[in-house]
Amino acid sequence: MILVNTDYISGKELEMLGLVKGSTIQSKNVGKDITQSFKTLVGGELKAYNEMMNDARALATKRMVEEAERLGADAIVNVRYASAAVMQGAAEVMAYGTAVKFN
Repeated sequence: MILVNTDYISGKELEMLGLVKGSTIQSKNVGKDITQSFKTLVGGELKAYNEMMNDARALATKRMVEEAERLGADAIVNVRYASAAVMQGAAEVMAYGTAVKFN
């Protein structure tokens, strides 16, 4: 599966199949949440949250690709990501794009 953030793929004629998306809501356990809150006092990268968001993006992307595969897509164009805080220490990540088939 080809994923691009452009609305075209060079040298390919595309048939649009429709919007596909994948999402997840992730949170860290209480222990990691407490250690990360101490980190905010001194500054620096919040590695546990960075890891959580990377995992969430990977899972959302996987779910988007699975939806595109069910449509028989060869690629997804205009791939975008959105995230939002759902509650303290939890975030939703959504991946979306347009599933296409090569002509």
